[in-house]
Amino acid sequence: MAGSKKPRTKKKVHRTWRQRIRRWFWRTVSVAFILAVGAMILFAVINPPRTPYMISEGRRIETIKQEWLALADMAPVMARSVVAAEDANFCQHWGIDVVAIRAALEEGSSRGASTISQQVVKNVYLWQGRSWFRKALEAGLTPLMEAIWTKRRILEVYLNVAEFDEGVFGVGAAAQHYFGVAAKDLSATQAARLAAILPSPKTRSAARPSAFVRRRAAQIRDGAATIRNDGRASCFES
Repeated sequence: MAGSKKPRTKKKVHRTWRQRIRRWFWRTVSVAFILAVGAMILFAVINPPRTPYMISEGRRIETIKQEWLALADMAPVMARSVVAAEDANFCQHWGIDVVAIRAALEEGSSRGASTISQQVVKNVYLWQGRSWFRKALEAGLTPLMEAIWTKRRILEVYLNVAEFDEGVFGVGAAAQHYFGVAAKDLSATQAARLAAILPSPKTRSAARPSAFVRRRAAQIRDGAATIRNDGRASCFES
């Protein structure tokens, strides 16, 4: 009939759906990126509330201890001890320590491959676990955080959300829990012992250290002095 519309071909319909899917995908990516940047900017200036892991532990054991402190209210040796123990190249990388990852792979171990920055992203923005999806998100968000936050801020947040015993989070609560002192009054030995238990806080004690923790703390104490002397603490020392 004259004036009747020609039916769409299958090729045109297929192209239309591909275009819609492509638009939906990029819109989703754009929204996710904007939300991620917004969350990064927010916590760069505002202390994050309880992390997902803290909430989970609070439900399990009912009570958790945490006292938020500025980095200036902690003994400087505490920050150096944690960096020496967990991420000696903290001031030199952009969130992903490629050298440490390569060394860990050569040793057949994952220990030492995760930077302090990655741990902050995992604790504050993501969830616990070893899934590839979470690791991919962590790898994507870490450089973004490094671009927006200062190194000093990253370390400050880490020292406030790290777990030091069951239900004990942050250096402020840990200093009181183990030694009965304020975080700013921690000695070099006490700071080193706190740093020594971080990989496994529920099976190690800073107040009643095993022989291994004592040896590890001695190494950390030496390492903290070393990074201070060679400049690897410059990015977070005031």
